[in-house]
Amino acid sequence: MLVLTLATMIAMPFVSASARVTTGAEQLILSAFNALNGKRVGLITNQTGRVGKSHLVDILADAPNLKLVRIFAPEHGFRGLVEAGKKVSDKRDPKTGVEVASLYGKTKKPTRRMLRGLDVLVFDIQDVGVRYYTYISTMGLAMQAAAEAGLPFVVLDRANPLGGTYVSGDVLEMRHSSFVGQYPIPIVHGMTVGELARMIKGEGWLPGLGRLDLTVVKMRGWSRDMLWPNVSDAWIATSPNIPTFESALVYPGIGIVGLTDVNEGRGTPIPFSQFGAPWLDAREAARRLSRAGLPGVKFRAVRYVPKSIPGVAVDPLFRGRQVNAVRLRITDAAAYRPLETGIHALVETWRQHRRSGRKQFIRQSRMFTLISGTRRLRRALEAGRTRRYSCRGHGPPPGSRHRRCRRAQC
Repeated sequence: MLVLTLATMIAMPFVSASARVTTGAEQLILSAFNALNGKRVGLITNQTGRVGKSHLVDILADAPNLKLVRIFAPEHGFRGLVEAGKKVSDKRDPKTGVEVASLYGKTKKPTRRMLRGLDVLVFDIQDVGVRYYTYISTMGLAMQAAAEAGLPFVVLDRANPLGGTYVSGDVLEMRHSSFVGQYPIPIVHGMTVGELARMIKGEGWLPGLGRLDLTVVKMRGWSRDMLWPNVSDAWIATSPNIPTFESALVYPGIGIVGLTDVNEGRGTPIPFSQFGAPWLDAREAARRLSRAGLPGVKFRAVRYVPKSIPGVAVDPLFRGRQVNAVRLRITDAAAYRPLETGIHALVETWRQHRRSGRKQFIRQSRMFTLISGTRRLRRALEAGRTRRYSCRGHGPPPGSRHRRCRRAQC
């Protein structure tokens, strides 16, 4: 009777009627917070930790059978308003009065002091399904900290917006492991955060996780063939430059283009949906990309001027200069292959850059290797070879030993 009463009083007003999938956070509420009952809770979350029109922080703060002690903020901050790569400060949530500890400032891993007074650590963040998006690195380090402190770790699962069947890109070589790539998985990995958490533990990808008490609160209604439009009618910006589902969809490939002498749409309203440079022959690039037969996308030549946008892109490449650009228009999200499209764009811009006689095409050399997860992509470019990155299977990364993770991924 207690569960029914709490579910009726607490959960129902917050569950969106338009939602097609019940998230792990919603399942937690419908269970009357069973996994957190009587516990002092630390919550790793940001602006995406929504349940209907409310934030999970507000719901947990009002829950009668637990105490929300501390909020942990990843890159971009608790409200998601901090520009990529900028440090996040500790503060206090003005609405609930709960302390907000930064996991993207002095430390990226919860410290013993941060975990003091907690009985459980909970993760609830909407990810985008890309290895180099840092939220999954935050999750892994927090899992490790929880194991070291003897705290249970609970992941509230959320859908992978790119679905669970598209897997693409080289598997990370662990010698290139970093905060923008901690695990030997492809660039587009096809897993939810809950599935990935189980794999991180099961494969022992971080030291000390064998003793971690891990719980994944599963979704209901999600299937692997679902892209975001089949999951929910609403999209909450996962970071300042991922304001829409389309920006998340094109991000895996065009995000890599942005490490070169090319603006990837930062400083415009549609980041990652266009790319350009003053030296680019955009008509030629659009024509050649159109001839490549890439599915689910069309290309056209445009011009734009990157501008400084506080909190989003303060100093984008070619700020204040007109660039010749190619704009992507997604015609079929299910057929679209974001990484393969990005690699074609990378090869075309590399080709034109060499022809122009300009130097240093790759502006962020080390980051390019870390995000690629290998030196093979750079070597292929330097050798003048067009190279498609694609995993032909949809199973776990090569070498996976964990049966449960295999079943979760397949």
